[in-house]
Amino acid sequence: MKKEVENEMEDELCYEYDFAQMEGGVRGKYVERYRTQTNLVRLDPDVAQAFPNDEAVNNALRLLIEIAQRQQQSNNVQRTK
Repeated sequence: MKKEVENEMEDELCYEYDFAQMEGGVRGKYVERYRTQTNLVRLDPDVAQAFPNDEAVNNALRLLIEIAQRQQQSNNVQRTK
């Protein structure tokens, strides 16, 4: 005989909790702190298709930084001549 599997979405909160009586809750209280301490970036779908994971994004950005630095160094050398 197989045991019945409980529904994973079943509410685990006790019935004693009455959130309607809770006071002082503020929606978005920590949103600014969260935004300043995270570095999550949402990619547009067409850009996300080009990068299968976060490592690919990081590698592409590092390459772009390297190219920009080389270009800047090249411009500085040309100006000093």
